[in-house]
Amino acid sequence: MEKLFGGIEAGGTKFLCAVGTGPDDIRAEIRLPTESPELTLGKVTDFFRCQQESYDIAAIGVASFGPVDPDPSSSAYGHITNTPKPGWANTPVAPTLQDAFDIPVGFDTDVNVAALGEHTWGAAREVDTFVYLTIGTGIGGGGMVNGELMHGLIHPEMGHIAIPHDWERDPFPGVCPFHGDCWEGLANGPAIEARWGQPGELLPPDHEAWPLEAHYLALGVTTIMMVMSPQLIVMGGGVMQQKHIFPLIHQEVKTLLNNYIQSPTVTDGLAQYIVPPALGGRSGVLGAIALAQRALQAS
Repeated sequence: MEKLFGGIEAGGTKFLCAVGTGPDDIRAEIRLPTESPELTLGKVTDFFRCQQESYDIAAIGVASFGPVDPDPSSSAYGHITNTPKPGWANTPVAPTLQDAFDIPVGFDTDVNVAALGEHTWGAAREVDTFVYLTIGTGIGGGGMVNGELMHGLIHPEMGHIAIPHDWERDPFPGVCPFHGDCWEGLANGPAIEARWGQPGELLPPDHEAWPLEAHYLALGVTTIMMVMSPQLIVMGGGVMQQKHIFPLIHQEVKTLLNNYIQSPTVTDGLAQYIVPPALGGRSGVLGAIALAQRALQAS
């Protein structure tokens, strides 16, 4: 049988599983609600076992919500660790799949894997040092440096950087259970809903929420630009579905930079530098397939 690859986008509200080789070759796909680890991973395992009857699945890649342990030398490799998601702390996601199928299993953060998807087939194909940000239920960041996915002590936690908070303009205390008014606490989807009384998708484009949101997002983006000097910034996630916010972010970033970064990539137009994902909402699951391909090569 032809060798195919399994991809799993493991999210706090849903798991998306697919079998194929890339964006133009998806043979099977399923969306599952995130229930308990036992129920959810059981259904994931059942899906891939069923697909094995028709296809030779050579490896599986997992893009996981976190925090996670992505270090292959660690005893907790492939685990979701101290997540606030009830019931999911210390869940052995990759080991469970490894035991079930005895094939290579790649495992990384959801944002790193989405970045890999964009690098393989999407907006970041022409660069090797870039950042992928997701702005949704949380704020997460990952990406590549010199063509390698970002790792270190654990993995980047860009959503929890501290940004300036003008309490007079915005007395909202933030929603992060750990840090209150960190970047995620001020600018994620739940913060928008808590501050304005309804979710962002219900707020009109001219609502006062959007200039404030763009300001906060730009503060985080410019901090990342100064620290990492990425060649591209891709911004996805539910909040960024409101496409009208991109021009507001571009203007805020331009104002905050104040002509400091003198690169034509930035000075000639931020609309080509801070962009939505070319793969849309499929960056994660397609990146997981790319991660599975890498896992097979590494094995």
